[in-house]
Amino acid sequence: MIDYRLSAPITNAALNDLFGAAWDGYQQRDFAAQLKHSLLYVCAYDGARLVGFVNLAWDGGAHAFLLDTTTHPDYQRQGIGAELVRVAVEAARPRGIEWVHVDYEPHLAAFYRRCGFQHTEAGLLNLREISGE
Repeated sequence: MIDYRLSAPITNAALNDLFGAAWDGYQQRDFAAQLKHSLLYVCAYDGARLVGFVNLAWDGGAHAFLLDTTTHPDYQRQGIGAELVRVAVEAARPRGIEWVHVDYEPHLAAFYRRCGFQHTEAGLLNLREISGE
Protein backbone atom coordinates (compact mmCIF):
# COMPACT_ATOMS: atom_id res chain seq x y z
CA MET A 1 0.00 0.00 0.00
CA ILE A 2 1.40 3.38 -1.04
CA ASP A 3 1.14 6.23 1.46
CA TYR A 4 0.87 9.78 0.04
CA ARG A 5 2.16 12.55 2.30
CA LEU A 6 1.56 16.25 1.73
CA SER A 7 4.58 18.51 2.40
CA ALA A 8 5.96 16.16 5.04
CA PRO A 9 9.61 16.54 6.08
CA ILE A 10 11.90 15.04 3.43
CA THR A 11 15.67 14.76 3.19
CA ASN A 12 17.95 15.65 0.32
CA ALA A 13 19.32 12.11 0.49
CA ALA A 14 15.89 10.54 -0.08
CA LEU A 15 15.07 12.89 -2.96
CA ASN A 16 18.47 12.47 -4.58
CA ASP A 17 18.19 8.67 -4.32
CA LEU A 18 14.77 8.76 -6.01
CA PHE A 19 15.82 11.16 -8.77
CA GLY A 20 19.08 9.28 -9.32
CA ALA A 21 17.16 6.06 -9.91
CA ALA A 22 14.53 7.67 -12.15
CA TRP A 23 16.41 10.18 -14.33
CA ASP A 24 19.31 9.41 -16.68
CA GLY A 25 22.28 11.67 -16.09
CA TYR A 26 20.85 13.09 -12.87
CA GLN A 27 23.24 15.16 -10.75
CA GLN A 28 22.58 15.46 -7.02
CA ARG A 29 21.34 18.79 -5.73
CA ASP A 30 20.12 20.56 -2.63
CA PHE A 31 16.31 20.71 -2.60
CA ALA A 32 15.98 22.99 0.46
CA ALA A 33 15.52 26.31 -1.37
CA GLN A 34 13.13 24.81 -3.91
CA LEU A 35 10.91 23.20 -1.29
CA LYS A 36 10.99 26.30 0.90
CA HIS A 37 9.36 28.28 -1.92
CA SER A 38 6.88 25.60 -3.00
CA LEU A 39 3.17 25.89 -2.43
CA LEU A 40 3.25 22.19 -1.54
CA TYR A 41 4.76 18.89 -2.55
CA VAL A 42 3.59 15.31 -2.38
CA CYS A 43 5.70 12.27 -1.53
CA ALA A 44 4.70 8.65 -2.12
CA TYR A 45 6.07 6.03 0.26
CA ASP A 46 6.13 2.26 0.28
CA GLY A 47 6.82 1.77 3.97
CA ALA A 48 9.84 3.97 4.69
CA ARG A 49 10.99 4.02 1.04
CA LEU A 50 10.36 7.17 -1.02
CA VAL A 51 8.98 5.94 -4.35
CA GLY A 52 7.39 9.08 -5.82
CA PHE A 53 7.43 12.86 -5.66
CA VAL A 54 5.83 15.91 -7.25
CA ASN A 55 6.38 19.58 -6.45
CA LEU A 56 3.79 22.33 -6.88
CA ALA A 57 5.45 25.73 -7.25
CA TRP A 58 3.35 28.87 -7.51
CA ASP A 59 3.35 32.51 -8.50
CA GLY A 60 1.93 33.78 -5.19
CA GLY A 61 -1.50 34.14 -6.80
CA ALA A 62 -3.84 31.89 -8.75
CA HIS A 63 -1.29 29.92 -10.83
CA ALA A 64 0.69 26.86 -9.76
CA PHE A 65 3.18 24.74 -11.68
CA LEU A 66 3.78 21.01 -11.42
CA LEU A 67 7.49 20.22 -11.34
CA ASP A 68 9.58 17.09 -11.04
CA THR A 69 6.84 14.47 -11.21
CA THR A 70 8.91 11.36 -10.49
CA THR A 71 8.18 7.72 -9.75
CA HIS A 72 10.89 5.19 -8.95
CA PRO A 73 11.37 2.82 -11.92
CA ASP A 74 10.47 -0.21 -9.76
CA TYR A 75 7.05 1.38 -9.12
CA GLN A 76 6.15 2.86 -12.50
CA ARG A 77 2.96 1.96 -14.37
CA GLN A 78 1.05 1.39 -11.13
CA GLY A 79 -0.82 4.71 -11.01
CA ILE A 80 1.50 6.33 -8.47
CA GLY A 81 2.45 9.27 -10.71
CA ALA A 82 -1.19 9.99 -11.52
CA GLU A 83 -2.10 9.82 -7.84
CA LEU A 84 0.75 12.20 -6.95
CA VAL A 85 -0.64 14.69 -9.47
CA ARG A 86 -4.22 14.20 -8.27
CA VAL A 87 -3.28 14.75 -4.61
CA ALA A 88 -1.28 17.88 -5.50
CA VAL A 89 -4.12 19.36 -7.58
CA GLU A 90 -6.74 18.63 -4.93
CA ALA A 91 -4.55 20.17 -2.22
CA ALA A 92 -4.12 23.30 -4.38
CA ARG A 93 -7.86 24.00 -4.61
CA PRO A 94 -8.39 25.19 -1.01
CA ARG A 95 -5.25 27.31 -1.30
CA GLY A 96 -6.88 29.53 -3.94
CA ILE A 97 -5.17 28.06 -6.98
CA GLU A 98 -7.27 28.44 -10.14
CA TRP A 99 -4.80 27.25 -12.78
CA VAL A 100 -2.27 24.41 -12.65
CA HIS A 101 0.34 24.39 -15.40
CA VAL A 102 2.74 21.65 -16.42
CA ASP A 103 5.49 21.46 -19.02
CA TYR A 104 6.42 18.02 -20.29
CA GLU A 105 8.29 16.17 -22.99
CA PRO A 106 6.20 14.75 -25.86
CA HIS A 107 6.39 11.16 -24.61
CA LEU A 108 4.54 12.25 -21.43
CA ALA A 109 1.59 13.90 -23.22
CA ALA A 110 -0.73 10.89 -22.81
CA PHE A 111 0.07 10.66 -19.10
CA TYR A 112 -0.81 14.30 -18.47
CA ARG A 113 -3.96 14.05 -20.61
CA ARG A 114 -5.06 11.14 -18.40
CA CYS A 115 -4.43 13.43 -15.41
CA GLY A 116 -6.88 15.96 -16.92
CA PHE A 117 -4.48 18.46 -18.48
CA GLN A 118 -5.27 20.03 -21.84
CA HIS A 119 -2.60 20.78 -24.42
CA THR A 120 -1.82 24.49 -24.79
CA GLU A 121 0.68 26.58 -26.66
CA ALA A 122 3.51 27.88 -24.51
CA GLY A 123 6.83 29.59 -24.89
CA LEU A 124 10.17 28.64 -23.41
CA LEU A 125 13.47 30.49 -23.26
CA ASN A 126 16.61 28.62 -22.17
CA LEU A 127 18.84 31.27 -20.59
CA ARG A 128 21.85 28.96 -20.58
CA GLU A 129 21.63 28.54 -24.35
CA ILE A 130 21.41 32.26 -25.09
CA SER A 131 24.23 33.11 -22.68
CA GLY A 132 26.58 30.53 -24.21
CA GLU A 133 26.91 28.30 -21.11
